[in-house]
Amino acid sequence: MKQLHRKDLFCWSEFNPERNLDFHSILWVRQEGNILIDPLPLSVHDLNHLRQLGGASLIIVTNSDHCRDAFHLAKVMGASLYGPAKEKNTFPLICQDWLQDRDEIVSGLTVYELSGSKTPGELALVLEDNTLITGDLIRGHAAGELCMLPEMKLKDVAAAKESVRRMADLPSINTVLVGDGWPVFHQGGMALKELASSL
Repeated sequence: MKQLHRKDLFCWSEFNPERNLDFHSILWVRQEGNILIDPLPLSVHDLNHLRQLGGASLIIVTNSDHCRDAFHLAKVMGASLYGPAKEKNTFPLICQDWLQDRDEIVSGLTVYELSGSKTPGELALVLEDNTLITGDLIRGHAAGELCMLPEMKLKDVAAAKESVRRMADLPSINTVLVGDGWPVFHQGGMALKELASSL
């Protein structure tokens, strides 16, 4: 796994030829138990690395299109699965908890529900006020800038745009780690505001 902008954050990725971009998964290493977000299948190397870093006690899936390898890794690691509350009745995985807007999953990790995306109640996560972790709606198709999921895939375009504006209004975001595409490690808040102003 690749270390990110903090020593306690790691990422592994998979290139998607159809969309011509990378899909990403995040690991947050913490003494109280590591957290995986939208985990893709792990190579043998990355699985060993994860075990060296302490495994995982909790797996968060931001939306039903990002289940990826969450079920398998939950079994392997003995981790609890958390999913979006607004998909509870149709979610393809059995979760131990369902997350909704402004839930604090653990100290320093807060949930924001995004409306209007291709799945209801898609989750975005804010880590310690300065790092935004997104699933599908907010993405990075070109390095250094952010974009929104194409309108043809949105359930409600106006609601989706309002969700983006809400994230852009968060006061302290510096880094945006997207599920799909290029992350923005510095001036992520500015990139969010530029995206919001373009909508």
